[in-house]
Amino acid sequence: MIGATLTAYRWELRKLAAQKRTWLGIATAALAPVVFLISIQISKVTPHDGPWDTPLGPNLRHSGLAIDLVTLKLVAVIGPAIVVALVAGDIVAGEDMAGTLKTILTRALARGHVLAGKTLALFSYVIAALVAYGALGLLVGIAAWGFHPLTNLSGDRISALQTLALTFPAIGVFALPVVAIASFGLFLSVLTRHSVAGVAGTLLYALALQGLSALTPIAGARPYLLVNQFNAWHDLFQTPIAGDAIDQSLWVSALWTAPPLLAAWIIFRSRDVAT
Repeated sequence: MIGATLTAYRWELRKLAAQKRTWLGIATAALAPVVFLISIQISKVTPHDGPWDTPLGPNLRHSGLAIDLVTLKLVAVIGPAIVVALVAGDIVAGEDMAGTLKTILTRALARGHVLAGKTLALFSYVIAALVAYGALGLLVGIAAWGFHPLTNLSGDRISALQTLALTFPAIGVFALPVVAIASFGLFLSVLTRHSVAGVAGTLLYALALQGLSALTPIAGARPYLLVNQFNAWHDLFQTPIAGDAIDQSLWVSALWTAPPLLAAWIIFRSRDVAT
């Protein structure tokens, strides 16, 4: 079973690598901190305004290591949703529309293997996009503002090396709710059988999540909403380093990830792809 899933996974990776939308999504993610850094460099915004009034914002223009972390807060939910929607909404629907799913299913692979391979490829794309985001952001940030210590959320100075060591774990924590959004996009791709509907539906889902978190009557449920998990990485930039929000993000994000994946599997296993 694992071997068949890995075979499907390799096929899906090759297909993603050949698609322009994959590289468009990765480029969009990678350029986000670059665009933001340029806007800071050419703007006349003063400290305590705009991006400076965000977590770690006071480090802007003082340490190049701040750019990735501040941008994580500014892109919020919609930025990652745009990146994942490009691939998640199309990964099944695109082949369904083209009529190539029936070709795949004539091979010695069960439907579960095919969908599992697509899911792993989608998650790999999310990781690749976030790694590209982090790497290019660090390069341009350090080039522009230097490799200097950072003032963390507790007001303590931490070394540049420690900040660098924490940056990619922080992006990894940020990835947890992003994967949950990608999973819903995969579900829509299976359900709608139409790429545009899958992509647009994923973006509307992200917008709905943001709107839901702003409703006063459900204020008590906010810690368990997916939107709130995008801030869990803040735990890494406190003194001492905390972990409660990260632990919560692990299981809350998993709860938002599992149902759409299960629903996608139930629909896909009974899908008639012959017509």
